[in-house]
Amino acid sequence: MGQLLSVAVAQPRCVAHDVVRNVEAHAEAVRAADARVVVFPEMSLTGYELDAEVIAPDDERLAPLVAACAETGALALAGAPVPGPGIGVLAVDGDGARAVYSKVCLYGGEADRFVPGEPTVIEVDGWRLGLAVCRDTGIPEHAAKTAALGIDGYVAGVVHAGHEAEVHGERARRVAADHGVWAATAAFAGPTGGGFERTSGRSGIWSAEGELIAEAGTAPDDVARAVFGRDPR
Repeated sequence: MGQLLSVAVAQPRCVAHDVVRNVEAHAEAVRAADARVVVFPEMSLTGYELDAEVIAPDDERLAPLVAACAETGALALAGAPVPGPGIGVLAVDGDGARAVYSKVCLYGGEADRFVPGEPTVIEVDGWRLGLAVCRDTGIPEHAAKTAALGIDGYVAGVVHAGHEAEVHGERARRVAADHGVWAATAAFAGPTGGGFERTSGRSGIWSAEGELIAEAGTAPDDVARAVFGRDPR
């Protein structure tokens, strides 16, 4: 079981519905991140477009991202509409992709198309990471149910408007305070669908004590990286 886990939060540029170009941007982010785990925003592969096509894990367009993960040894947690359909997370590594999570706490028009998932944990090098998408992070019950599964970190992809730049930090600090776990939030940067002409950026990583360890800027393509550590006791 590793004592350290390098994690990055990325906010790649995104073109609405253009999966090919967005995959290329994700691959570039993975190479730039130099991290074992790279977390991406909500619906990062399509943009926050509620009518976007579902991306199956075996979609050939994901090949450049699979290749980037193979080269770097990274696990990418990319946002996408996934079979279900759900507003989901695709876990991509050098062996391919798999759908690992669907947003539990759907908001507004999302429920007209998508179905909710269940709290979920994935394990990476002995670290148990709870998954979340956007509104999930604002519902304390979601973090509590996820933490009850046994987690070392809580990682999320979100979309927030430009004036909501403080929201995901406040939520991450609350999760850390309530559950004593690391938190990493990848926030969209640049315009996207759903009326988000401006988004917040400022993806960040917080320690289990709620301290901001690393933060991206507000521009697309920025990445922030930190190393999760365990209490040696």
